[in-house]
Amino acid sequence: MSAAGPGPYPGPEHGPGHGPSHGTGPRSGSDPAYGADPGRGESSTGDERGSLRTAFGGLTTRGRSFLAAGGAAAVCAYVLGQPDLLRVGLLLAVLPLVCVVVLHRTRHRVAGSRQLSPDRVPAHSESRVCLRIDNVSRLPTGLLMLQDRVPYVLGPRPRFVLDRVEPAGAREVSYRVRSDLRGRFPLGPLQLRLTDPFGMCELTRSFSQYDTLTVVPRTEPLPPGRLIGHNEGFGDGRQRALALAGDDDVVPRGYRHGDDLRRVHWRSTARHGELMVRREEQPQRPRCTVLLDTRRDAYAGSGPDSPFEWAVSGAASTCLHLLERGYAVRLLTDTGALTPGPDSGADAPADGLGGGFGGVASATGGLLLDTLAVVEHSTEESLERAYEALRTSTNGREGLLIAFLGELDEEQTSLVARMRRQAGRAVAFCAQPELVQDTDAVAYEQGGPSEQTATRPDAPGTGPDVPAAGLAGGTVPVLREAGWLALPGGPGVALTTLWQESTTGSTAKGLGQ
Repeated sequence: MSAAGPGPYPGPEHGPGHGPSHGTGPRSGSDPAYGADPGRGESSTGDERGSLRTAFGGLTTRGRSFLAAGGAAAVCAYVLGQPDLLRVGLLLAVLPLVCVVVLHRTRHRVAGSRQLSPDRVPAHSESRVCLRIDNVSRLPTGLLMLQDRVPYVLGPRPRFVLDRVEPAGAREVSYRVRSDLRGRFPLGPLQLRLTDPFGMCELTRSFSQYDTLTVVPRTEPLPPGRLIGHNEGFGDGRQRALALAGDDDVVPRGYRHGDDLRRVHWRSTARHGELMVRREEQPQRPRCTVLLDTRRDAYAGSGPDSPFEWAVSGAASTCLHLLERGYAVRLLTDTGALTPGPDSGADAPADGLGGGFGGVASATGGLLLDTLAVVEHSTEESLERAYEALRTSTNGREGLLIAFLGELDEEQTSLVARMRRQAGRAVAFCAQPELVQDTDAVAYEQGGPSEQTATRPDAPGTGPDVPAAGLAGGTVPVLREAGWLALPGGPGVALTTLWQESTTGSTAKGLGQ
């Protein structure tokens, strides 16, 4: 955060830059800053007059009342010929004017800083904001009133009153913010309000910089376990095989000048009739692509408990869970956007078509959470772009594909079914509105809604505009026939339960998995 001199001109900026800054480490903007004296140096007369005019505009109700009373007393003294009353009127009128001039000329040199702890929080969680004001001048300050600009979604704007701050002294105040919605929210700039001891005038000055609070989706820990039918080479089986075979996979190649003779592979040398050396190849990390359907028409409702937020939270939980298990994870949306990008990660090939898998788990997890914090509904009508991005960025049946989908019509269901060919294993979680009870969900699995659900006008599938394939009972069987492990979910359904089902096989019986 930058500092500002509470006179007519803000002080020069300082700190780690002039843009948004945030962090839980060193306090941002901790260097001192000195305000510029008004009407001195290179300040023009016009600027001086305009600043003084602004200062007079800061007269409080009390100051304006004193001016009015002084003017009325002076008029009455002139009409009645009372010199004593004229003295009283002049005193009443001059007092607020003197307060304005003194407050205008007073240079309180202060430095401000803000610290967020933490600067990235899940939804429904609190973050602590600590404000620090340092008096870097040789004179004590008067009464200071602080107000930090905070978006209304984070709560009311905090206001503080600071008593006299001694030279080289400091004051610290703190407040808490909380948001039920994802997003990136600016905090600041901090406003400093000065007032004279008589309350005749108030001047407001603002610091220039601000910090950013990132509210990421809520995540829940998923139970460990191997996904059903997960091909070796991309899961636990591949990791165990590599552990048995050793970290180095012996692949012989021809001897080159400078190769260490201790790496000569004599068995291959005898077979090929020339010197062959061992070529070390690191084992390939298991890969996973998390597909998030963000189409506006695919989700009903809005708010923290909507199906779309359930899908976003599920995608975040899945990404973090797989990163903890050692997967290289990337996020794909219906717009075709990949996170990390095609050129990111150590696994990205030279042509840039098959990359986008994160390398370092901590860095990739933070990047994915930041992306999901600001993801919004898209205007796409189809998942075609996601299919093309998936087809061009994989070479055959490669890796694990986990999709969080909204409502699908017949065309989109067929398109998602074709995505199964681009992955070694595919799991789909179909987000549905929280409108049916467990008994109704069983009825959908059996081929249709229950009698109680069919009589509710707000039940999914009862309206004339909802296609038959858009229901969990229509989408899930089609995807399962295509080889997906498809599970219906949505608000009110714990992702941990669905994940447990995908690892225990309770829903995959008869699917040939």
